Order: sequence, then C-alpha cells, then structure tokens
Amino acid sequence: MNFALFLLILLVVTGAVWLLDKYFLRNRRPKESKQPWWVEYSISFFPVILIVFLLRSFLVEPFKIPSSSMVPTLLVGDFILVNKFTYGIRLPVANRKIVELGGPQRGDVMVFRYPEDPSLDYIKRVVGLPGDRVEYRNKRLTINASPVPVRQIEDYLSKQPRQLERQPGLGVRPRRKHRRQGVLHLAQLHRSGAFRLVSMNP
Repeated sequence: MNFALFLLILLVVTGAVWLLDKYFLRNRRPKESKQPWWVEYSISFFPVILIVFLLRSFLVEPFKIPSSSMVPTLLVGDFILVNKFTYGIRLPVANRKIVELGGPQRGDVMVFRYPEDPSLDYIKRVVGLPGDRVEYRNKRLTINASPVPVRQIEDYLSKQPRQLERQPGLGVRPRRKHRRQGVLHLAQLHRSGAFRLVSMNP
C-alpha cells in the first residue's frame, strides 16, 4: 500500500475517534470511568500522525539511495530529505499540483517515480529540459548539438571493505563485507540549478 495513503487512512480514523469522543462519548461516559483503550490510543496518536502527514506531504520527504548512480555525491544507503515544494504544492495521495512555484532547471537533483513502475523512486540529476535534444554518444553528453563541458576529478575509491564471495556456477566475485553506516543528507533543490547538500549525523 502507498505509504501516503496509509498515513491518510490512519489520520482519518484517529481524527474521527477524537471528534467522536470530544462531542459524544465523553459526555455519556461516567466521570470516574477511564477511556476505552482504542479511544485513548487514537487521541494520543492523532496529533503525531497529523504532524507527520503534513510534514511529509508539503515540506520534506525522506528517501533512501538505492543505487550507485549518484556516487560520489550520494552513496548507496544514504538517506536524504527532499524539499516537497520547490516546484509546486501537490495534493497528497492524489499527487495533483494545485500551486505552481517553478520548474526543474539543469543541475537540479530530483526524485521522481519511474513511469513504467510508479512504485520505484528514481534519484537523478537534470540534464535536459522540455524541448531539448539530448544525445549520449561515445561517453559524451550533448545537449542541442552542444557538448557539455567535462573536467577531470579525483578517482573515487569506495572505503567499504570488500571480500570475495563464491557462488555455485558463477565463480568468485567481490562482495561487501560491511554496510556503510547511514548518513543523513538534506537535499535542497534550487530554481537556479544549484544543489545544496548538507551532511548531518544520523
């Protein structure tokens, strides 16, 4: 089930119980009697679920880096908090934009749903905009017939220890021995195309 839909269902159920207790059940219950457990739990969790739902729907949403396509900027297993209102405000669950605040720019790092499988979240950097002609040949990126400038950077060597793993029929291949400890990043997407990445201790 979609997590946003799950949160919305919890919010509606706990909110309904809170309203029911406030306007009906509380007046009919003897003063010395305790609240039923389902009423007590609903009233306790309702404000927490409401805050989480609002924050996740309109401010920031956490994502985990699933692949190494963004190395070394983002490593596998890293957690990022993505700004939800950079490009506009959307209705939760329905995912319909109601307020337009701008569009993607080259250099932005975006989180989007894979069109052929909306359950997959992709995290990629924007290189082309609507109307651009993007080509990738011989390991060179060209946008509108203009090669994108490249520069040499230092080689990236993973600090993750590796060991050999033998699989039947597949021979020997390297395997990670330990997972890298999770690092929490705050990803702020700017309309200018700049990408701010602030490392924080988990």
